[in-house]
Amino acid sequence: MKVLIIEDDKEINLLLGKILNRENYEVTSAYTGIEGKLFTDVEDFDLILLDLMLPGISGEEVIEYIRKKKKEMPILVISAKIDKETKLNVLRIGADDFIMKPFDADEVMARVDANLRRYKQFSSPSVPCEILTYKDLEMDLEEIKISVKGQEINLTPIEFEILKLLLSYPKKIFTKENIYRCVWNDEFYGDENTVNVHISNIRNKISRIDNEIEYIKTIWGMGFRMS
Repeated sequence: MKVLIIEDDKEINLLLGKILNRENYEVTSAYTGIEGKLFTDVEDFDLILLDLMLPGISGEEVIEYIRKKKKEMPILVISAKIDKETKLNVLRIGADDFIMKPFDADEVMARVDANLRRYKQFSSPSVPCEILTYKDLEMDLEEIKISVKGQEINLTPIEFEILKLLLSYPKKIFTKENIYRCVWNDEFYGDENTVNVHISNIRNKISRIDNEIEYIKTIWGMGFRMS
């Protein structure tokens, strides 16, 4: 598995590289946002660890650049910027996870492994041919494709798993804790905003094609289900 680290602090970059190398990951290091962008242009990575405060261009700009190129590998932000607005913004523009500095090596590896597991299942599925449909939305589980009114939409692995969960049980109401535990496969510590942002991203991508029909309904005080 190939991981790109984009971090301008040489000591932190080196430390992250050592943590990953111990687990036999192939690591490439970049020290500016521009350098990171160039690496993503010429090489395919399975995961990116990204700082936000970078010289040249910001981490946020790197995320937007990667997602505009329709590259779907997990992007894990590692940052000392811990305010709520920053965290929500990076999730909205396409980050998959957020790790706060100073970080714990075991937590970094746990999150890397979890996101790579999801991405591997997302990009190389071993499920039987099955298509989930709801109104004008169609999800092909074999080819990992989602279309609305025949037009394909691009979801990140996290977004795909959330939508698959809701489509698999369209009448069931899922609490935010249900969704977090099922999709992230991790303990839920009350961070509802993470789920909210990913649901919002899915809705926005669907509404660009069909803004007349509601697909995901918010059940106030309870959670979400297909509308």
